[in-house]
Amino acid sequence: MDIRIIYYVLGRLVMAETITMFIPFAMALWNLESSVSGFAVALGLSASVGLVLQANGRKRETDLSMREGIAITGFGWALATGLGMLPYVCGGYLNALDAVFESISGFSGTGATVFNSLSGLPASILFWRMMTHWFGGLGIIVIFIALLPQTGQSSVYMYNAETTGPTEERVLPRLKDMTKVLFRMYLMFTFVAASVYMLCGLTPYEALTHAMSTIGAGGFSTYDDSAMHFDSPAFEWWMTFFMILAGGNFGLYYRIWQKGPGVIKRNSEFKAYLWIQGLAILLVFLNLAGTMPLALGDALRYAAFQVGSLSTTGFVSADFEQWPPFSKGIILLLMMCGGCAGSTASGIKVVRVLVLLKNAWAVVHQKLSPRRVVEVRLNGSRVSEETLRRVGQFFFLYIFFIAFWALLLTLDGIEVFDALGLSVSTMGNIGPAFGIAGATCTYAGLSVFSKSILCISMLLGRLEMFTLLVMLTPDFWQKGNRW
Repeated sequence: MDIRIIYYVLGRLVMAETITMFIPFAMALWNLESSVSGFAVALGLSASVGLVLQANGRKRETDLSMREGIAITGFGWALATGLGMLPYVCGGYLNALDAVFESISGFSGTGATVFNSLSGLPASILFWRMMTHWFGGLGIIVIFIALLPQTGQSSVYMYNAETTGPTEERVLPRLKDMTKVLFRMYLMFTFVAASVYMLCGLTPYEALTHAMSTIGAGGFSTYDDSAMHFDSPAFEWWMTFFMILAGGNFGLYYRIWQKGPGVIKRNSEFKAYLWIQGLAILLVFLNLAGTMPLALGDALRYAAFQVGSLSTTGFVSADFEQWPPFSKGIILLLMMCGGCAGSTASGIKVVRVLVLLKNAWAVVHQKLSPRRVVEVRLNGSRVSEETLRRVGQFFFLYIFFIAFWALLLTLDGIEVFDALGLSVSTMGNIGPAFGIAGATCTYAGLSVFSKSILCISMLLGRLEMFTLLVMLTPDFWQKGNRW
């Protein structure tokens, strides 16, 4: 592993982030906001880090190794979130730990906030929060590959280390071309969502910021009461649509655009995703309509919005803390399941849940007929034993870390169900949890210990654990390894 090559690539990544920071800085200058000096210092520090890294690095004409690709992804996320905190700290809005938490929450698409109130913050700071969602949603490395020149196989290693889900399917043979297509679709969806939100009565600023947060599956809002602030059923229905859209596979959307909606029939995961969304909406609707004093239209709207939100994004249109236990149980399961592979959502992923269920069904059939060969099939193809093993390993680790973080949080005096909600929400990059960090609460009241634990949880969930875990092994740092 050549550290100088890693320095050079990381330096370019940092400079790219520095350039994006000019947008809220320009907003602050235009509006003469108090955040001008904070952004100026943040820009200076960020640019200095980028220049130092590039000055101490060097280009490489050949492909990077797998280790170098993983290291760039891991350190790239650490640098992006570390520098992303600077506007909050340099502007005096948050202390260092809270700023790190807010930055990780933004880039990971979690949407958990430590700001007690957003009403007194400058528009530029709020816009920077949304930008972290938007860049982190599709993936810092994916956008980096799409916009900046990279060598062939090195991009593959970085892409695989960051993207979510066990799929190896590509919509285009060249990764560079594919990431460009995904980035253009990401831009298009954001523009369409913003345009629709403006038709629902939002200002251009409100529409753009909430579109960035929706399509990035983030959940940050410019208002303390999230989507409830607008009190607009039309806006909530459209946001529900775009949240569910963001939870789907972007590669599949490109194939739909190329070949028509018929490709959906051959995609088991997307069909299962729609079935899960539809069934969950129906069950929550029936539960709300039967137990709470709500009009049927309101019960359906709240059910659809929160099901779509808490499996992908994390916006809030109602205080689901007051909902019946059955509805909250469904929400907890949706937080764990998440969206599709290749989406901006996190969680276990629908495709993994589907593979696990199909494998369990195959085991049952095998027990009934020991001589019978039962295959697990997905999208018409046989799922390999290696894929089954990887999915099982991921599921075990995911559940293990949820339990582990929850156990650690109870050491801080947090009730078991609240700790479990915090763990599930941060590992799934959702944001709202239950109890002390419920729909109408923030994470500001948590201790330094709990916030530190949840920062790690958010990063592990966003990078799907293995990228960070591999970097913690001694073998990764041993010289002479050729992988």
